[in-house]
Amino acid sequence: MTYGQQPGGPQFPGGAGPNYQPPQPMSPEDQRLWATLTHVGGILFNFIAPLVAYLVLRDRGGFIREHTRVALNFHITMAIAYFVAGLLTLVLIGALLLPVIWIVTIVFGIMAAVAANRGEFYRYPLSIEFVKP
Repeated sequence: MTYGQQPGGPQFPGGAGPNYQPPQPMSPEDQRLWATLTHVGGILFNFIAPLVAYLVLRDRGGFIREHTRVALNFHITMAIAYFVAGLLTLVLIGALLLPVIWIVTIVFGIMAAVAANRGEFYRYPLSIEFVKP
């Protein structure tokens, strides 16, 4: 037992507990902003930005949940495509595929960001559904 800790687990000041509050819903404007940033973050940081956004923001509203989910699915799919193309560089076809995948990621990411900024839902083509609704 550490200094100041009483039997039965950690004690909080005042005995009130951690005062956990569930996440509050975001305003529609904030959901549009974060959805747009998620898609742009996917272009810049691959699946890491959509993964963080999905884990942090999915309970803040239906619009942001759907956008972070589809962005995560698309960028995981593109990460797999990058990996396969990287392996195929050994037989030279991957050297042709890598720039195509890069352009596809940028174009579809921009289209999704624009749709999110308008308050519209967007479905990425060429995306595998890893995270289900």
